[in-house]
Amino acid sequence: MEGFNISGFMILGFSDIWCCKDLVGLLLAFIYMSATVSNLVILWVILHDPQLHTPMYFFLGNLSFLDIAYITVTVPKMVVILFTEDRYISYSGCAAQLYFYVFLEGSEAFLLLVMAYDRYVAICYPMHYKSIMEKKICLLLAEVSWMSGGINACIHTALTFILPFCRSHDVNQFYCDIPPLLHFSCKDTFINEIVLFTVGGVWVGLGPFLLIIVSYSYIWSAINKIHSAQRKRKVFSTCSAHLLVVALFFGASLFTYIHPPSRYALEENRVVSVIYSILTPTLNPFIYSLRNNSVKKSLKKAIKYLFL
Repeated sequence: MEGFNISGFMILGFSDIWCCKDLVGLLLAFIYMSATVSNLVILWVILHDPQLHTPMYFFLGNLSFLDIAYITVTVPKMVVILFTEDRYISYSGCAAQLYFYVFLEGSEAFLLLVMAYDRYVAICYPMHYKSIMEKKICLLLAEVSWMSGGINACIHTALTFILPFCRSHDVNQFYCDIPPLLHFSCKDTFINEIVLFTVGGVWVGLGPFLLIIVSYSYIWSAINKIHSAQRKRKVFSTCSAHLLVVALFFGASLFTYIHPPSRYALEENRVVSVIYSILTPTLNPFIYSLRNNSVKKSLKKAIKYLFL
């Protein structure tokens, strides 16, 4: 069966909250502004405080920039839909949204792995940390994270949008995502599902997550060898914020992409997608700033500098 030559899609993810759409729209707008401003503050503090010009904060700056872009891909369109009641998104707009969403999601997965590696080197090999995590290596690791996300996005976007769509053009999600798009293809999506599971679920999701677990097993072993309880708590505190972000991000994203789209549960995946596409980039700066004394001190200095 040949697919329809459609020009766009309809975003239907708000049908069950249409009665209070204005309230939800205001809430999403507030969340977006909060996430953007807080991540920009983290970026500004890191850039302007020489004491934070270290590998750990270089990667944290990358994460803040990525989170700003990540939430910008989805939330503004959500707010527009809620306030204008116009659910339409063009074919090219949907493809672009899908590409950047998958690109940024994959980049964050690899960046969180790089941040775990940075903590592993810092705690397990403290005497060699500066020589191992030199500037060139940090730049290379960040570039690899972004490039891996880009490759992942190219694969999934290309495979999704070469499919003919004929069953519907109504996207049962808050944004253009792979599983709901595969649902209304009139061509067999077995290859897409295999690639989504292996590349998206295993290579981008499960692979980095398992390597992070391995890194922290070595870190935990090194922490247990520290005799001073105070120093032990201090070392572990440098990892706790990262562990919390990893749990939020990978716990939600693996739930969505580790099973085939044929078993895609709309209501469950809507809730889960909100966690890693909206809540994670919103909470990240607060998790790091509230649990990191260096960031808090630099932020206080920056506030004093601005208002004195």
